[in-house]
Amino acid sequence: MKVLIISDSHGLTKELIEIKDRHKDEVEFMLHLGDSELSSQSEEMRGFSAVRGNCDFDSNYPNDMLVLLNGAKVYLTHGHLYNVKMSLMNLTYRAQEVGASIVCFGHSHIAGAEMIENVLFINPGSFRLPRMRKEKTYVILEIVDKQANVKFFDSEGNVLDELSTKEKL
Repeated sequence: MKVLIISDSHGLTKELIEIKDRHKDEVEFMLHLGDSELSSQSEEMRGFSAVRGNCDFDSNYPNDMLVLLNGAKVYLTHGHLYNVKMSLMNLTYRAQEVGASIVCFGHSHIAGAEMIENVLFINPGSFRLPRMRKEKTYVILEIVDKQANVKFFDSEGNVLDELSTKEKL
């Protein structure tokens, strides 16, 4: 199963449509981790399971979500409610509470994936205002036989091998 993950697009519209069109035949699920700044009813957000970020004013977005993807429990949140710019400790505790093996979050605009206490944390970075690198990024997560393959892409659809990783769940 392949899942497209994006966050912090901050009002971009045609770019979201382009990414959805680019991967529509490849992914089964699409996640937006907040700060789209768009209505949950907008064309751009159609097809995304999305959570609410600190810059989202549409109350139809939930603060968090727990989804089951190919046998893996995945916890989705923007991250601002867990102070992720300072530490992942609060988010680690939340992952343990809900039994998640993968946590997807945004807010910091810093792309990366890492294992912490047997939980895979994925931040796709920001598609509008990246920090710590110049590329605007998003992720395609593939879950196969208890393995997570995390591929980071730039805005042109090029794979960023230095960020991408494979982890056992």
